[in-house]
Order: sequence, then structure tokens, then C-alpha cells
Amino acid sequence: MTNEEEFIAQLLNPKTQNTAFQKLLSEYQRPLYSHIRNIVLNHDDADDVLQNTFVKVFQYLKNFKGESKLFSWMYRIATNEALTFLNQKAKLNQLTSEALQNKTIDNLPADVYFDGSEIQIKLQKAIATLPQKQQLVFKMKYFEELKYEEIAEILGTSVGALKASYHHAVKKIELYVTTN
Repeated sequence: MTNEEEFIAQLLNPKTQNTAFQKLLSEYQRPLYSHIRNIVLNHDDADDVLQNTFVKVFQYLKNFKGESKLFSWMYRIATNEALTFLNQKAKLNQLTSEALQNKTIDNLPADVYFDGSEIQIKLQKAIATLPQKQQLVFKMKYFEELKYEEIAEILGTSVGALKASYHHAVKKIELYVTTN
């Protein structure tokens, strides 16, 4: 039995569940927050999505089959929660996803948790012009420094397709930054 299998067994055992879940939170809270924040861009929204992510992880852990790493499974949940959140927020505000994203980027300088510069805002605007999959791949590779294999497991796609998506994303971002 691997350490991960033992850890999952502790998470599922009512006697060790609380301690194991605290360990899970302490180990994954920061990286999952960063991942979610890269997608939703807003601190308060990221906190809400992170909370929903951990609720789902706790709720569905018994269904985890171990076909991927726990890390990848939780990242997939976080990604789906973040994208669902954005779609719901756009619908609620009667905006397209693109319009919501641009509005969020425009509001970044007012976010007390954003310590970026004009260059970083320009980068976010460039990223916003990409198709959703290219945005995810670029953010996971560039900001989170995940390996292609990890991203492939999280997004359920091939490494070759990810490399192509990342390459196209970089070219589009370079073009945007130099022409705007």
C-alpha cells in the first residue's frame, strides 16, 4: 500500500478523518487557492470556490478510484468548480464569459490582494483573448509551474496536445503584448 492509499484510507476512516482532513487542508489549501485564483482572478471569489472545492473533495472522496493522483483529482475538481463559478457569475450578471473576464481584469488594480503591475494586467488581458483550454494550460504551466504530465492528468488530455496548446498560447500572448 502506498502512502497515498494509506492517506486516503485515513481520510475515509471516521476515527482518523478529522486529523487527515486537516493535513489535506494544510498541504493543498495554498496551491489550490493559487490555481483557482489564476482562473477566477478575484480573491473573494477564489476563497468561495476553494471552500466549495474542499466540500466536494470531502463529499466525493469515497468515490475516488485512485486512477489518478489525489493531487490531480482535487485540481480537476478545483478547475471545474472555478469554471462553473465563472459561468454562473457571467449568467447572473447577464454577461458573456469574455465580458466578465475583461471586467474582472479591469478591476484587478482595486483588489487589495493583487500586487501586480501594469505589465501583469496586460498579460492577464492577453491571456483573456485565448480560448479557455489554452488559458488553463498557459496558467498551469506558466504561473503554477506544473509539469505537462500533471496538467494532462488534471485536464484529461495528452501531453502532446498540451504542448501544442501552450505553444499556441505563448505565440498569441507575445503577439498581443507587442501590438497592444
